[in-house]
Amino acid sequence: MKSHRAQHSIQLAVSNLSVTEAFYAGILELPVQRSLTAIGAPDHLVLDMDGIALVFVEEDDVIRAHPVLANRFSMFPRGIGVTLHFEIKDIESISDAITEENLEILYPLEIKPYGVKEMWCFDPDGYLVVLDEARENNKKAGT
Repeated sequence: MKSHRAQHSIQLAVSNLSVTEAFYAGILELPVQRSLTAIGAPDHLVLDMDGIALVFVEEDDVIRAHPVLANRFSMFPRGIGVTLHFEIKDIESISDAITEENLEILYPLEIKPYGVKEMWCFDPDGYLVVLDEARENNKKAGT
């Protein structure tokens, strides 16, 4: 049984669910939920969005369930080739929190010519995260 309502999902392996939860729910203020799991099933986090869910599972739990993947996890670092895009609110405060936590920033906060405030950073597991917020005058104009 699925732990989310979304029709589609993407599962991402992470090193520590609590750290992941602190980043996505705490810093980015996204609606991340801890799953209700059956006894013996691995704990995980769900970010349920319109039609798609991101499911975060600890890498050790994935390897326990699928030992054949252990070698692949050791060959390839987490996050390579994955970029997650989120539209957020209060990007200035989030940028400050990311800086305070010493998380790696690829492109610092700036206003783009197409009218959004944007920054690129890495989450604690190395997944590239693009954050943007529409500027107030663009929100009113509907762009």
